[in-house]
Amino acid sequence: MKKHYDYIIVGTGLFGAVFAHEMMSKNKSCLMIEKRPHIGGNVYSETRDGINIHLYGAHIFHTSNEMVWKYINQFTNFNNYINSPLANYKGKLYNLPFNMNTFYTMWGAKTPNEVKKIIDQQKSEITGEITNLEQQAISLVGRDIFEKLIKGYTEKQWGSRCCDLPPSIIKRIPVRYTFDNNYFNHRYQGIPEGGYLPIIMKLIEGADVILNTDFNKDREKYFALGDKVLYTGTLDSLYDFSEGELEYRSEKFEHIKYDEENHQGVAVINYTDIEIPYTRTIEHKHFEFQESPVTWVSYEYPCDYSETGEPYYPLQNEINMELHKKYVEKASSNNSLLIGGRLAEYCYYDMDKTIESALILVESLS
Repeated sequence: MKKHYDYIIVGTGLFGAVFAHEMMSKNKSCLMIEKRPHIGGNVYSETRDGINIHLYGAHIFHTSNEMVWKYINQFTNFNNYINSPLANYKGKLYNLPFNMNTFYTMWGAKTPNEVKKIIDQQKSEITGEITNLEQQAISLVGRDIFEKLIKGYTEKQWGSRCCDLPPSIIKRIPVRYTFDNNYFNHRYQGIPEGGYLPIIMKLIEGADVILNTDFNKDREKYFALGDKVLYTGTLDSLYDFSEGELEYRSEKFEHIKYDEENHQGVAVINYTDIEIPYTRTIEHKHFEFQESPVTWVSYEYPCDYSETGEPYYPLQNEINMELHKKYVEKASSNNSLLIGGRLAEYCYYDMDKTIESALILVESLS
């Protein structure tokens, strides 16, 4: 390990890895500091019984940004996986996203006009100002879809009743009047062959990496090791919560091996009734069309941030956004500090947006 680096990069997730790769291509030296015992952040994948398992939930790459698609394809080959999840409501299966297959299962409706009439009739119950998520959802898709496919899932995900959540969480709900089960509208979509870990390994090749290390417990030491620090963690912890704590929801994951070739017949099933404690099950072998006598299924349990200490979903209400703004102002006053990524920016980025944001930051430093 060197005594001094051009960049200290806090976090080995996708943002930090892309940034490191680009800087090393410019002959800059990088030290990466990772709190977890492995590289890769939430895109980390692990192979068990020949099956690549997404340990932190399903990560399906999708984008319409050709530049980002070409960039990531430098490091891997993608298969032609198309995400076509199902929703399980009290044992009955519905196609996602909401499309003609969903509506036929729910109402027996066979034409777009039939569906539009049903939804318009149900939407009409909402009048006046919309003040919560429940009203917002019903005003967009009607009560049947809300009750069966939105309400329970959302309340589990956010730990609050829909009538107590802000309408901004559901600004729009995609409704397709076609028999199309492709979840994403993006031009490019797939799963990297061999999982995401090989991508991260290629991106950070040449960097020094320290695992199992909390940057914030000895930040002065690490600041002194580099000319600049790229910080991708939570901003409130960087400043010892001096302005207050930002709120997040978290997840717990349970990974179960089944001695059978095929457990659920699809990669992703959402469980939308409140009685089932998990929100999704993921059978990983379907992502890469893998064949084996056994299978692995992950169960996702939403929980309070305090239960895990792992932040996943920012609660972007007015109070938290104002608080985050204060921390950004603190960070901007430090000329040796850069921030980026979903935690530091207090937002939920898809992978393509993460890559794009990292490349924009690199460009700004040129």
